[in-house]
Amino acid sequence: MTDLDLIIRAEGAVIDGMVGAACVGISGGVIEVIAPRDAPLRAAREVTLAADEVLMPGVVDTHVHVNEPGRTQWEGYDTATRAAAAGGVTTLFDMPLNSIPPTTTPEALALKRSIAAGKLRVNVGFWGGAIPASLGHLRELHDEGVFGFKSFLAPSGVDEFPHLTRAQLFEALAEVGSFGGLLIVHAEDPGRLEEAANAGGRDYADFVASRPDAAETIAIGAVISGVRETGARAHILHLSSAAALPEIREAKADGLPLTVETCPHYLTFDAEHIPDGGTQFKCCPPIRSEANREALWDALADGTIDFVASDHSPATAELKLGHDGDFGLAWGGIAGLQVSLAAVWTGARARGYGIADVADWMCETPAMWAGLDAKGDIRVGADADLIAFAPERPWHVSAAALAHRNPVSAFDGSDLVGVVTRTWIAGEAWGEDTRGALLNRPT
Repeated sequence: MTDLDLIIRAEGAVIDGMVGAACVGISGGVIEVIAPRDAPLRAAREVTLAADEVLMPGVVDTHVHVNEPGRTQWEGYDTATRAAAAGGVTTLFDMPLNSIPPTTTPEALALKRSIAAGKLRVNVGFWGGAIPASLGHLRELHDEGVFGFKSFLAPSGVDEFPHLTRAQLFEALAEVGSFGGLLIVHAEDPGRLEEAANAGGRDYADFVASRPDAAETIAIGAVISGVRETGARAHILHLSSAAALPEIREAKADGLPLTVETCPHYLTFDAEHIPDGGTQFKCCPPIRSEANREALWDALADGTIDFVASDHSPATAELKLGHDGDFGLAWGGIAGLQVSLAAVWTGARARGYGIADVADWMCETPAMWAGLDAKGDIRVGADADLIAFAPERPWHVSAAALAHRNPVSAFDGSDLVGVVTRTWIAGEAWGEDTRGALLNRPT
């Protein structure tokens, strides 16, 4: 075969859940052939990975807050997609908030797409928003190509994206179920949060107490009840509480169309080691105990938790750190897009999991869940969104050196293993001229 654009030879490539030597041939942005590493293939360009590099599918991160337009000083398409490419993320999904306007109408979606066009270094899809004012009109956004609808069951933190009541949750599930859509849910119960509210301050234990496990378990129970009643697909975002796992396992055993994600920060950090005043670690729901973290790892391994997404939710240093360590006043969100793959791999490696497991949790499963059949794995016919990853190379995270717009991250100062050495988008080596695609939900 002589008409290939690129061949990549690797001593290790993640293919069919295994790591082995391979030669991957690419043409027109698509994987055309997979052959033995030393196969006599020819192409216009050839790359041979170093012995310590593994060829992987690019990460598909389904939970990213880009914040443009409206809060571009927090992040934006240029910086977010640069950080994504540097961290091995080749496809990301933009949340409908904290941009202004939020993506709750076809007009707001069109505005986002027009602003994003020309700035993308990786592929980007969009979530719509289910807020009280958009109920009854979700089909309009669905038909415009959003991948599903984000909702909150407790206050979101921004006035332009109000939360749904329990009755409105059931209404939203019935509506998306009527056209085969998907509702993704920030599941915390507002009544339980109100009961647990305190005066804030620098004490991290007080902050965790203000967002108790019960806030998650009650809200997740409501989502499961709504799925049982309507049959609609629902997804639990950023699970932090292991206390919800038994009910999730029961719902899945009953065959309900329920899926669950967790995040790198919940798999990396624990409450016992977060310093008082360390508001860079503030997120909602919160990072909980070490025992809780280990239970999340177990649930990820056994399939109760389906995959990992970053929930990259950045803000300015002033909003995140400018309140003298008061957890009640600081913005809640972890900036981790560029480090998510390395953070998860570092934790997985320490627990005896392999790089193929991480590729399942961060590449293949989220791509399949989102309906992106051509992404997330290395196989003939798949898009050539690929990364070279050196799984044993150590690095020290400096927030100031990341491509995120603001030099603030809970991962600042962390020692990780696993370095992304190269990224390909549709078979093109990532660089200043590389452009990703605006994605629509497959029909």
